[in-house]
Order: sequence, then structure tokens, then C-alpha cells
Amino acid sequence: MRIISLCVDGIHQAAQRGLYEWLAEQDADIICLQDLKAQEYELDGDPFHLDGYFAYFFDSGIEYTNGVAIYSRHQPKALIFGLGFNSGIDMQGRYLQADFEQISIGSLLAPAANLDNDSMDVKVRFFDDMQAHLDKITRKRREFIFCGNWQMAHTRDDVQNWQDNDSKPGFLPHEQQWMSQLFNEVGYCDAFREANRDNDEYSWWPSGNIGEGDGWRTDYQVISETLSNRVEYATIYKSKQFSSHLPIIIDYDLEV
Repeated sequence: MRIISLCVDGIHQAAQRGLYEWLAEQDADIICLQDLKAQEYELDGDPFHLDGYFAYFFDSGIEYTNGVAIYSRHQPKALIFGLGFNSGIDMQGRYLQADFEQISIGSLLAPAANLDNDSMDVKVRFFDDMQAHLDKITRKRREFIFCGNWQMAHTRDDVQNWQDNDSKPGFLPHEQQWMSQLFNEVGYCDAFREANRDNDEYSWWPSGNIGEGDGWRTDYQVISETLSNRVEYATIYKSKQFSSHLPIIIDYDLEV
């Protein structure tokens, strides 16, 4: 099973840059897109409905704001819109989940944050609730793959010139600690790192242009620990730019 994940910075812009033509050539089983910046009614037609795929969207209800999508070759048994946090803070980002027989696959856009406003508090609350949610579902007889822009990098290998960036949102000490707890204590794995240990693999450029300025790896496919030995291949596609992020392509020894 091949899963492609990409944060598109606006689906209309990405489509104009050839995203859908490229996706049609990739033989992916699941495609997860984030930050559509479009409402679902805008996506009813070509090129936004790929031949051979079921297409599902979850917008914010606010024009030009976030939104996620899942494309699947197989029709899911169920769809879940949002994470269902009691606080409601999950709606500050966006999440869509497709449930299959024994596995669930989610497309996640976490909330971004700055140091000079209340957005960091929102982000902290979001990830506190997220960790409680992930801890709870590890007890289910189900495996999970969470694809998306987590708005943070984990280790020094994931941020170019980390010394200049360790005081910036996305790589603050408490954010690195959160990711470490997720991978070392809660019961999940960074699928990319199961197959690719290179320390110069970045998926996002804050400058908006690939290769211009410092690169970060903030885009993940986070998987249940039980799937760690099912990752066969992982790469970040670098040959063409569709947004400020690059596509994450991971092959699994799995079937939905």
C-alpha cells in the first residue's frame, strides 16, 4: 500500500502547478492532502476528483481557511470528521479519518502558532488533547496511520541550521518533548524514520520556496508501533514544487 501525504498551501494553487497530473501517475492507494484553503463545494469536479478514487473533504466553513482531504482507491467503511475533543480545540486545525477493516488513516492539519499571540496556547491545548486521544486509541484493536502537517519538527536532524531555529515555534523545547513522548512512550512511530535515516531530509521551507532558506521536516506519517516493521520504503519527493511543502511517499506491506 502506497500513501502520499502533502500540505498544499491552497488546493487551487497546487492544482495549477500540476499536482493532480502528478498524483495520477503515482499509483497511490491513499492520498492525504492538508491546508486546502477551499470549501467542499468548490471542489466538485475536475481536477479535484481523481479517476479511480473516492474523494472526501472536510473544510472549515470559512473561506480560504485550512481544510483536509482523503482520496482512496477503496471505499472506507466509515468516515470520521474531527477528533472529537471535548474542548472543541480540535476544530482549530482540521482532521478527517477513513476507517477500513482493521486500519484507520487520517489526514491532519495541526494549528500553527506564533510567539506573539494566543496561538501558542491553542497549539499546546490541541496537542495535549491529541496525546490523550492517541493514548486512548492505542488500546483499540485497530491500527492507525496519521498523515499530515504537524506544525513541528522532532529532532535536530529535522531542522536545517537547528541552532538558529531552536527558539522558533515548531522547534521549541516543549514541542520536541511532545514528539519524543509520542514516539517513545505513547506507542507510535515516525514511519519515515523507519526506512530513511538521512539527516538532510526536509519537507517544508518557511520561505515558501523549496531550497530557499532553512528546511524543516514537519510533515509526518505517524503510525501505530505495531506497523513499524511494515514500512518498506519512504521518500520525500523533490523534483517538482506544488507548495512550500514536499510530498511524503511511503510504501507499506499492508492492504486496506
